[in-house]
Amino acid sequence: MEYRKLKESEISSLESQGCYCADWASVMVSGPFQAANIHQVRFEGSVKLAAIDGMLATAGEAPTAAGLHACHIRDCDIRGPVYFSRLGRLQGYTVERDVRIENVDSLVVEGPTTFGNGVEIELLNEGGGREVPLFGRLSAQVAYLLASYRHEPEMINKLKGLIRDYCRSKESQTGLIGQGAGIRDVQAARNVHFGPHSRVSGALLLEEGTIASCAEDPAVVGEGVIARHFIILSGAHVGSGAILDKCLVGQGARIGKQLSAENSAFFANCEGFHSEAVSLFAGPYTVTHHRSSLLIAGMFSFFNAGSGTNQSNHMYKLGPLHQGWVERGCKTGSFSYMLWPCRVGAFSVVMDKHAANFDTADFPFSYITVEDGRSVLTPAMNLFTVGTKRDSEKWPRRDRRKDPDKLDLIHFDLFSPYITAKMIRSSEILQKLLEESPREQKYVLYKGASILRLMLKACRKYYQIALRKYFGEQLIKRLESRAPQGLADLRLALQPGETGAGEWADMAGMFAPVSVVRVVVESLKQGRIGSVEALRARLKAVFDNYNEYAWAWCAHALERETGIAIAAATKEQLLGLAEDWKTNTLKLNNMILKDAEKEFGQNSRIGFGADGDEETKETDFSMVRGDYENNEFVRTLLAENEATEQKATNWAAKLEQLFATP
Repeated sequence: MEYRKLKESEISSLESQGCYCADWASVMVSGPFQAANIHQVRFEGSVKLAAIDGMLATAGEAPTAAGLHACHIRDCDIRGPVYFSRLGRLQGYTVERDVRIENVDSLVVEGPTTFGNGVEIELLNEGGGREVPLFGRLSAQVAYLLASYRHEPEMINKLKGLIRDYCRSKESQTGLIGQGAGIRDVQAARNVHFGPHSRVSGALLLEEGTIASCAEDPAVVGEGVIARHFIILSGAHVGSGAILDKCLVGQGARIGKQLSAENSAFFANCEGFHSEAVSLFAGPYTVTHHRSSLLIAGMFSFFNAGSGTNQSNHMYKLGPLHQGWVERGCKTGSFSYMLWPCRVGAFSVVMDKHAANFDTADFPFSYITVEDGRSVLTPAMNLFTVGTKRDSEKWPRRDRRKDPDKLDLIHFDLFSPYITAKMIRSSEILQKLLEESPREQKYVLYKGASILRLMLKACRKYYQIALRKYFGEQLIKRLESRAPQGLADLRLALQPGETGAGEWADMAGMFAPVSVVRVVVESLKQGRIGSVEALRARLKAVFDNYNEYAWAWCAHALERETGIAIAAATKEQLLGLAEDWKTNTLKLNNMILKDAEKEFGQNSRIGFGADGDEETKETDFSMVRGDYENNEFVRTLLAENEATEQKATNWAAKLEQLFATP
C-alpha cells in the first residue's frame, strides 16, 4: 500500500474540524482519503490512514459510514474503512478494515508483548510442577501431555521449546485489531490482540491477552469482564462479570455470571458460571453452574458439578500439593466434597462428603456415597440410568464450535477401548474380592473405598452386560463400514491390526492407544516433530485412526475373553456375537427405561396440583411433564430397541449369505 503526506488543504480541513497534530508530516494517508469524515481527532507519533470513507460492513451491525470522531490516536496503522467514536486513546495498533470502536477509554500496546502467549499457568497442582504455557494453539491434548507426562522431562522440554518458538513468533511492539472486530464501552485494554470479527462490549479491564476469532465463529467478551494473562479462542463467550487471571477459554466455551478463575484452562464447550476455579484442568464439556461450587487442582472432562461441589487439596502441612483426577462423564451431587488426592472412575456419580482418599479408576459407571463415615463404592450402577444415556447422546449435539479449525480432538463414544478395558478389569477384581472375602464380611475394601460384599456378584453381572453389548456393537459397526460381499471379503474385513491391542488412554477427550501416544512422545524427544502445528497434525492422525485402533483392541480383547479369533470365526460364533449384542442392548435399554419410569412415579408428583385434589395433581403433572409413553426420550429408546432387533435380524441373514458366498 502506497502512502503520501497530507495536502495543505486536507490539513486545513482537519484543523477546522477540531483535529490536532503537533507534526502533520507524521500522518500519512492512502487511497480515497476523505478529511470530511474525521472530526476532533488528536494524532501523535507515526499514524497511517487508509480509505476512511465508504460504508462499514460489520456483521450483525447496521451499515455505518466510515469515520473518526472524538479520538486520540498514537502510532497506529489504520488499513481501511473503520468507524471510531469517543475513543480516549488508541496506541500501538494495526487496525484492519470494517472495525468499529465506540465509547472506549483506552486501547494501548506497550510492547514488546506476546499478548498472553507464553504465560505459564499452574494446572492441577497449585504448588507448581505441572505448568502449561498458554498459547493461541493450545489444545486439550497438548495440555494433557504437558500437565500429566512429567515423568518424561526430555519430552516436556522439547515440547515447551516448540511452544516458545510459537510465542516468539507472536512477540511484537504492535497489536492487531482484526477485520470486522467490534469494540465498545470498554474501560481499558492493554497489550491485547483482537482477532477478526471478535466482539468486545462492556469489559472493564483486559490485559496481556489474545482474543482469537474468525468470521465463522466470533469470540465474544461482554460486560463487566476483568481478564489478565489470557487466551480466549474462537466461539468462546466470556461475560457477566467474569474475573480471569492466567486462564484459557476454549472454543465454544461459555464463561460468566461472576465466575472467578485463576491458573485454569477451560477447553471446548465448557461452561463456568457463578463458581470458582483454581488450577483447574477443565477438559471438554466440563460444567460448573452454581455459586457455592469450587473446582480446584483437578482434571475433569464431560463433568457436571452439583451445587456446592468442593474439593480440598491440602491438609495444611506442605501446602496445596495434592490433586484429583475425575475421569470423563462424572457428576457430583449437591454439596459433595472430596479430599484430594482422589481418582474417580469414568461416568461415576459422587455424593456426600468424603474425608478419605480413594481411587475408583478401575470401576466406571459407579455410585460413590458415604455410609457410616466410610466412602462406599457401588460399581456399575450408573450404567442403566437415564442420565448416563442422555449425556452421552447430548454432547455431540451440543458442540458449539463453528470454527473449521477445531483445536480439541473429541471422541464421544460411551463405550470405548479405554472404558471397556476398565470394565474387564473391574469384573476380574469383583470376582477376586468375592472369592477371597468371608461371607459374613459386610464390606470389602479396595483402594480406599468400601464395597458392599452382597453387591459384588450383581455389579459384575452388570459390567458383563455392557461388555457383551460392546463386543457385538463393534462387530456390527465393522461389518457396516466394510460391507463385505463374500466370505473372503468378510475374513479380510474382520482382520485386526496390531496397533491398539494394548492399553489405552483418555487424553482429555481423545481416546488413544498408549503405544501410539508413546510414539508421539518419542518423536518429540528425538526432535522429529518440529513445530506445534506438526504436533497437532500427528495428534489429528491418531484421532482420525480411532476406529482402526478400536477394532484391533476389540478383536484381541474378544479373543482373550471368549476364545473367539474374530478373523477366523465360524458362522455360529459370529451369529452368537450378534445375538449377544441384541440381547444385551435390549436388556440395558430396558433397564434404562425402567429408570425413566421413576420420573413419572408418585414421588415425582409431589408439589403438583396446588390447591386441588388427586385428579388436579394428575392433570397438573400431565400438563407440565407429559406422560411416560409419549416422552421423547422414552420413544427414542423404544425406537432404538426396534432398530436393534431389526438390525440383528438383517445381519443374521447377511452372515448366512456371506458364508454361502466364496
